[in-house]
Amino acid sequence: MQSGEVLKWSASCLPARRCSALAPIGSNKGDNNMIEHKIPASATRGRHKAFALALLAGACFSDAALAQTAPAPAAESVDEVVVTAFRKSLATALETKRKDIRVSDGISSEDIGKFPSENIAEAIQRIPGVQISNINGRGSTISIRGLGPQYALTTVNGQAFKSSNFTDGFRYDVIQTELASGIQVYKSPTADMDAGGLAGTVNIDTVHPFDVKGRQLILAGKMQKQDLIGGDPTGKYGLTYVDHFFDGKLGVFLGGGYQELKDRGDYLWMDRWTVSNGTYTPARLRYRRIDRETKRSMINGAIQYKPTSDLQIDLIGTYAKDKTTQDIHQQVFLFTTPSASNVVPITVTNGTATKIQVNNFRLENNHQFENRPQSTGALTTNIHYTGIENWDFKAVGHYSRGSAQHNEEAAILGINIPSATVDISNPKNIVFSTSTALTDTAQYNPATLIRNTYPNGAYRSIDSYEDAGQFDAKRYIDYGFLESIAVGAKIRKEVLKRYVVRKDGQNTIPASYSPTMAATGIAITNFLDGDMTLPAAWVSPNLDAYRAALKAQGVSIYEAFDPAGSFRVERELTSFYAMANLKGEVLSKTFRGNVGVRSESTDQTVKGYIGGAANPQNTEVKLVAGTYTTKKSYDNILPSANFSVDLTDNLLLRVAAAKVLVRPIIDSNNQLATTVTTATDTTGHKVNTISIGQGDLNPMTANQLDVSLEYYYGQGNGLSAGFFSKKVKNGVYTSVICPTSYEGTALSKDASNVCVSAAGDTYSITQSFNDNKTVDIHGYELNWQQSFDAWLPIDGFGLIANYTHVNPATSTTGFRLANLSEHTANGTVYWENQTFSARLSANYRSAYDQTSVESFFSGPLGHTVASRTQFDLNLGYNFNEHLSFAFAAMNINNAQEKAYLGNSSRWQMSSATGPSYYLSFQYKM
Repeated sequence: MQSGEVLKWSASCLPARRCSALAPIGSNKGDNNMIEHKIPASATRGRHKAFALALLAGACFSDAALAQTAPAPAAESVDEVVVTAFRKSLATALETKRKDIRVSDGISSEDIGKFPSENIAEAIQRIPGVQISNINGRGSTISIRGLGPQYALTTVNGQAFKSSNFTDGFRYDVIQTELASGIQVYKSPTADMDAGGLAGTVNIDTVHPFDVKGRQLILAGKMQKQDLIGGDPTGKYGLTYVDHFFDGKLGVFLGGGYQELKDRGDYLWMDRWTVSNGTYTPARLRYRRIDRETKRSMINGAIQYKPTSDLQIDLIGTYAKDKTTQDIHQQVFLFTTPSASNVVPITVTNGTATKIQVNNFRLENNHQFENRPQSTGALTTNIHYTGIENWDFKAVGHYSRGSAQHNEEAAILGINIPSATVDISNPKNIVFSTSTALTDTAQYNPATLIRNTYPNGAYRSIDSYEDAGQFDAKRYIDYGFLESIAVGAKIRKEVLKRYVVRKDGQNTIPASYSPTMAATGIAITNFLDGDMTLPAAWVSPNLDAYRAALKAQGVSIYEAFDPAGSFRVERELTSFYAMANLKGEVLSKTFRGNVGVRSESTDQTVKGYIGGAANPQNTEVKLVAGTYTTKKSYDNILPSANFSVDLTDNLLLRVAAAKVLVRPIIDSNNQLATTVTTATDTTGHKVNTISIGQGDLNPMTANQLDVSLEYYYGQGNGLSAGFFSKKVKNGVYTSVICPTSYEGTALSKDASNVCVSAAGDTYSITQSFNDNKTVDIHGYELNWQQSFDAWLPIDGFGLIANYTHVNPATSTTGFRLANLSEHTANGTVYWENQTFSARLSANYRSAYDQTSVESFFSGPLGHTVASRTQFDLNLGYNFNEHLSFAFAAMNINNAQEKAYLGNSSRWQMSSATGPSYYLSFQYKM
């Protein structure tokens, strides 16, 4: 059936009474082309049209479902409808969305400790408008409607939950799924919500004992294995207990879990290019293999006490700890060192030197070990009192802290490679060969090494914490349209701080006691899983051998405080709000809504150090010459309005408008305080990375609008379409600059457009600014949730599908969105009954841009990550009412992250992570 025929069939199967209700979704009532008006013209038109057709077909199927599920005559008996676990979670999430006045989407757990995903980030990506970023194939951070991780606010039970590393955005992979009973993404705020989610607010609801019937004791276990890293599976164990005492007046919940994970990621990328007369020539190729091991523990609990019918006291605590180590082996091919003339282009096509010959260049062989323990937690006390007629009072005391320690050390060996050829003409098969084998240990004779450095590393301590007190009061009025008035106040104190110590060997390790590669080298094999025509094996330095060598010689490494990498940010946040809750009828249509305003006052203090002369015991850092303090205060008024109107019993119109903000963000390029990192390359030149502090940046704000139509029918079925717009002001952007001088050193750009001093030292200097232009981000979302019971002879089949289009917006003066996919789509087909279940899910996102802020692999010129689709499979078996088993296979199609520079034919990066598998059980007593 052709697409035009499907459109005609879909429209013709809608009776007139149903077409009138659906007409607002399209531009004209009964117009067969109504969906086509929403499909953008692009190279992926076919995929997007198919998705839109599926959603349109849902409107037709929904009518059939309604017709077949109409109430039976009273005289006839009706079989009981049994809703199984996954379908129940879908129906619960859909009902939560329907009842909410705000624009929101969510996911509910299938049961206590049984969340429909292996990872919270991977679960959230199934929500329309949400995209995730991966680390070694595991979901870690999210973006909402094109705005990156730093622009979203994450809360647990409505209160701030500090990230373990505030420079990355919230890391969802640190939290085990057993924490969540439900996750809701609020895309339109109300006045009583904390400000700070420019993109949206993600709220994780934990288990509350009063929400659970009876006593529950649950034991769970899981085995996990990633294909690429191999080895034995790792385990996960969890125990959950819920009970009630004193005739139900006291509820107790306690959950704990321990998990071990192993994964591996291989990355090949062109880190540097020489650009001359519009031609891009490869300048630095890199191998990077990351073997990661993680040990996680988590405990969360809740006590709810209701001594009287009008007083309830809750105490809720959560703590998650993550101990991750990364064993990193790198090969850095410095084609232009010691001279750019080393590189001889052989073939130039469409502005790219796709094949080159390189002569007498440097190779840096790097083995780096990183120990990254991190933790995050919160403790919240809630008091809810309703003892005064028509009044509702709430008080909250809250504390949250996130911390991380990053310890890293590296051994770096430098040798000369006589010649090599590189061919990047086929992005699917990069061809690379060297005149000497990378596994040849003879070329690593300590007496002839160009560089033999150990250790090269640092210790970084990162902390963020928040204290908060909140009071809310609501007065029920029920006068006309006015249902109630709510007012409240909140005081928060937030601290963000970083402390850095450098540990660097200042001299080349003497050949007399240097470890030899022949005796101690580590064999690295099967790079990229053998996916390219290049050396897939090499020998890597052994850090244990270097540690032992220095210890035997009695050599200790001086630990130097790094003032340029250390700072502290304090914020005192005071907020007040007033909100009117409304309900009634207009033109015989029932509506609910609220109108409110929130006042946010911010007092910010940035404290840092002034660097002086070079530290004589470690020239990579400077001595402290003084301190500085930068203060900034600002006030913001944030109005909001949310309305939902029942156009019919099944059709709901939702409209929301608000002003939102996010305070100046901190990432690798913008620390608010000035930060400097210095290293030494194989030529002995300094490589300086400098972020000029901008403590006076203004908060980003946005005026946003949401309009959606939502159609609910049958049991747990829904079809919706929504439009959104954000007009962003004060967008923060970072520019790479090369001033004529920095701290008295004259600077200029060389032929590769790199900022250098006369001595040959490199300076990578960035500075952040507020954009004075308004940037419009807009798009639409389509969502369909459908059970097929109404028209299939076998019950239990169903579908979830959504599609989001975000219009890319870039200011001509600087602010731009990275990590933004213009098109994202998710689909899950499922079948389940009381015993078995099966789900096949697909996640698609179109190409997106990244800079060096978002990705280590992008290089200074940035890159575009190519579009990709990932498939996941979940199978379940309920042995009996107590015992259940599940199997999951993630990324079963082995989708890989690949990137290009400028145009899709100019290869920039390839990677391999491979599929992962999970086998789990749950036993309920």
